Amino acid sequence: MAFAITQTCCSDASCVSVCPVNCIHPTPDEPDFGTTEMLYVDPDTCIDCGACADACPVDAIHPLDELTGALAAYGEINAAYFADREPAAAAPSAAPNFHRWSQPVFAHDIPSDMAPLDVAVIGTGPAGMYAVEELVLHTNATVTLIDRHPVPGGLIRFGVAPDHPSTKRIGETFARFHDHPRVRLRLGVEVGGDVTVEELSARHDAVVCAVGASSARKLGVPGEDLPGVIAATTVVGWYNGHPDVPADVVDLSAERVVLVGNGNVALDVARILTADPDDLEGTTIAPHALRRLRSSKVREVVLLARRGPEHAAFTAPELLALTQRADVPVVVDCAEPVPGGARGTKAGLLGSLPVERVDWSTPPAAGRRIVLAFHKTPTAIVGDTRVRGVRTVETEIVADQVITAIGYRGVAVPGLPFDEATGTVPNTGGRVDDRVGVYVVGWIKRGPSGGIGANRTCAQETVSALISDAVSGALPTRRRRSPIAALAGRLLRR
Repeated sequence: MAFAITQTCCSDASCVSVCPVNCIHPTPDEPDFGTTEMLYVDPDTCIDCGACADACPVDAIHPLDELTGALAAYGEINAAYFADREPAAAAPSAAPNFHRWSQPVFAHDIPSDMAPLDVAVIGTGPAGMYAVEELVLHTNATVTLIDRHPVPGGLIRFGVAPDHPSTKRIGETFARFHDHPRVRLRLGVEVGGDVTVEELSARHDAVVCAVGASSARKLGVPGEDLPGVIAATTVVGWYNGHPDVPADVVDLSAERVVLVGNGNVALDVARILTADPDDLEGTTIAPHALRRLRSSKVREVVLLARRGPEHAAFTAPELLALTQRADVPVVVDCAEPVPGGARGTKAGLLGSLPVERVDWSTPPAAGRRIVLAFHKTPTAIVGDTRVRGVRTVETEIVADQVITAIGYRGVAVPGLPFDEATGTVPNTGGRVDDRVGVYVVGWIKRGPSGGIGANRTCAQETVSALISDAVSGALPTRRRRSPIAALAGRLLRR
């Protein structure tokens, strides 16, 4: 019986490295790695050894005969990926490699007598932790891991929906490095406030910045700053208990909530706002959010998309999870026929949903539901002292809460160059332009694209650049402090 990968796949590719028959794709060396919705197991090649399930950090891989209920469709989803593809060549070895992490290839071999590096890594999210992992497992470096929050985790802790516990489980994999003997964890330290990049560069051989993309993209339409308009990043932080987000920031007295955007984050927000609070009991949802959801008056959440269903930004696994809740129907509002597709694909799932032309001028009906509204380009947020709706090219939608979910954007890091157009720190292969010994990794390096696992290959590239610079002597000579000054610094940080 073959195995299949399910919804919570993080594309980390740990499963790829242990598969003895090369049946999991796309692999990190294939062009579409990092662009597909998830990884897939070829049922015709899988030999049922279970190595992939053992290696998976988020418990996303299961035998086909165990896929029941909400997971039943994933056998077809995995098989569909290989339907029109040439069979991949089997791996040359008959035995899997059970090492969780493959050995990276650096541009230069590390001399055996090279002094251990002392590296500062800013950020404890996936990008930062993959960089720490590469440094700790494959070099003799010492790492100072810095985060501005009082708890580590970054996007895993504050960005993953609380009803996706398997995805959050990868945080346990990263947490094993927090107590590593060559890692010093410094929480509640803000770079640009408590310490500068320049000061970190003076104290360490190299600095790796992994601060992600923490702000929201703007719509650029009139009324966007009205009270009652908030970003999805704020809502995600609200239900995950982010320390910077107030407990009352989301207006749950609104019967209709409009979400501008239709990516996976928008689906996450729609799912949480329409969930039965009892189903969220016992998850990692913030207590204040759960209390407010119990008294919520939200009945309808509308996701606005500029283009048609064929261009929907969300993934098939996320849509599948949304449609399998019997108590919250999902309907499509679209002026054109909704194209169908193969069962289990995004097009197939959309084509199976009921279609309804909604009268947006009237209050939503009783019960809760989610509406996927296509061909709705927002032209303005309407209201006087508070939001009262969204005007699109063809209609006006009455709503008392508007949430923008059109993507994340990086924020400038004090002391580093910043590209306002891309929201990233200008770099070449992870090397920050005009800052010798400073590197970037993750979304602040490449922009807000790719899931958790995409940061692994990104971190390998950045750490490879760092090691190459160390071997070639390109790193600056740091200003080492006296033993007394070092001791004083350690005491102050306790």
